[in-house]
Amino acid sequence: MNSPGRVITYVNAAHFIDHYSMLIFAAAVIVMGPALGMAYSELLPYATPGFIAFGAGSLLTGWLGDRWSRRHMMVIFFIGIGLSMISVGFVQTPLQLGAALFAIGVFASIYHPVGTAMIVSYADKLGREMGLNGVWGNLGVASSALATGVIGQYLGWRFAFIIPGVLTVLLGIVFALSVVHEDRKGTKQAAAQARVAKKDMWRVILALLIVVIAISTTFNAVTVALPKLFAERLADLTRSPALLGVIAASVYVFGAMTQYTIGKLLDHHSLKTVALPLSFMLAPFLYLAATLSDLPLILVSIGIVMGAFGQVTVNDAMVGKYTSEEWRSRAYAVRYFVGFTAAGASVGLVAWLYEQGGFVTMLRAFAALCLLAIAAAIILPREIRTPAPQVN
Repeated sequence: MNSPGRVITYVNAAHFIDHYSMLIFAAAVIVMGPALGMAYSELLPYATPGFIAFGAGSLLTGWLGDRWSRRHMMVIFFIGIGLSMISVGFVQTPLQLGAALFAIGVFASIYHPVGTAMIVSYADKLGREMGLNGVWGNLGVASSALATGVIGQYLGWRFAFIIPGVLTVLLGIVFALSVVHEDRKGTKQAAAQARVAKKDMWRVILALLIVVIAISTTFNAVTVALPKLFAERLADLTRSPALLGVIAASVYVFGAMTQYTIGKLLDHHSLKTVALPLSFMLAPFLYLAATLSDLPLILVSIGIVMGAFGQVTVNDAMVGKYTSEEWRSRAYAVRYFVGFTAAGASVGLVAWLYEQGGFVTMLRAFAALCLLAIAAAIILPREIRTPAPQVN
């Protein structure tokens, strides 16, 4: 029988790797462009197939997690995504780059429907564990910008992919030796932990769809664009890729702290109580960021990542609270299919909006999109809390 703490630790590490791997390119593209003789707006769209696979693949991986084995799927995740990162370090043409980034997206699609369902299955306090899991994902985002900037500056962009790829494969081998397949259907965490009136369930589904599309698109756009935004707008502070990575990482740390705080709040308050005030953060901060630079931009960016990452925790907890064990991976698969498909489209949207009017146009467009998060929070019905069933 697996130790819940050990399983959750490995799954948290996988969340770190998942976001780290998907965002290496966003930071490395700044130095890859000159090396490959391509402009930023020309090179960035090569990441689009990978982000689409990140979302579309979740339908199959979530189904396999429920019907086959979540543990086996996580072994495939670690080994596959590690080898895919290594392959990016050896590409010679844009086509090869697109194929390697696509492979990262395919294997990255395993984590969220499978790994998040594992967290819910083993968690004693769902909100706290979801918050901590979000912190690990956020640290992956932050570390990706930091490590890629440092490695890219001193060893070259290829090693920014190869080094984490090798470490991930090694971790996958340790995971395979430490965790066994286990059926969790009889545990106290197997049942849904909260519910709403049956006549109001459509409001939950509608609110989830609206907020997932709006937040996933914005979340991905911000994480992809932030390194380039800082490179342009913080020129008076620094031109060092490594220091820009440190600044971006520091901003993301605030997002990590927000996810932990939101997770703790969700253990004591209903989703609507937490989601409604949180939904008002993103739109004004994005609008302000459109015209700011230097220190004011850094401060407003902290507000943006706090709002976006906090919303992600609410969305994940919503699925975990309202679904039972046998359907949980598939429920997360649908949630992430919708979210990451929208997020995949955001990469091309960022490039197009940047060409149309730079970051002013891009950030204002996403500020308008985030008004939908407010509508989604208002739509949410009251939650009827039910105690988890006791197992003899």
